[in-house]
Amino acid sequence: MRTVLVTGGTRGIGRAVVELLAPTWRVVIGGRDPQAVADLVALYPHAQGFVADLADADAVRAAVAQLGEVDAVVHSAGTVAYGAAETQSWEQWRHVLDLNVIAVAELTRLLLGRLREAHGQVVVLNSGAGLHARPGSAVYAASKFALRAWADALRAEEAGTLRVTSVHPGRVDTDMQRTLQAAEGKEYDTTGVMDVAAVAQAVAFALEAPADACVEMISVRPAS
Repeated sequence: MRTVLVTGGTRGIGRAVVELLAPTWRVVIGGRDPQAVADLVALYPHAQGFVADLADADAVRAAVAQLGEVDAVVHSAGTVAYGAAETQSWEQWRHVLDLNVIAVAELTRLLLGRLREAHGQVVVLNSGAGLHARPGSAVYAASKFALRAWADALRAEEAGTLRVTSVHPGRVDTDMQRTLQAAEGKEYDTTGVMDVAAVAQAVAFALEAPADACVEMISVRPAS
């Protein structure tokens, strides 16, 4: 049974990925809240927890030290920011880039030895904003463009050893989507919004591709 670490695994897309993979993978469920992680771990016979604030380098290193073999990592944790470029402060830029880019790069770096040994996989939950920047998305889109560039570079560097996939969902029914629509001044509306299960299926497709195939990028959009 292969082992996959899923960050942001207690909610939203990350939780959907955990639920989908748990029957056939040994899932390591990442999250900041120890109780939320423990509650979810208790549901699955082969699960374990990975409790850390991903913006805290020391906490991440300590959590990684408790892990055994890792065959894959799914980076689902992240944050969103919305507003005109002129309104975004230094602190907002640092917060978003730390969580959406630097934390992903550092956690992967710490796992690289194990992933290389397993000829493993890295799956990055990116966004439609990582392909097209829209008004009000300067900080968030910049972080997702950077994340896509990092994934492309890692894929090229580790070709033949690791497979690296970027998944770019459109609007998904998550707490982050509620935050986004509220920032846009809207009441929450699920019209044109996908269920998290659709994105989880895309992640599973990449992870379960034959060993001689690399799914480099998936764009998953609402059908309506």
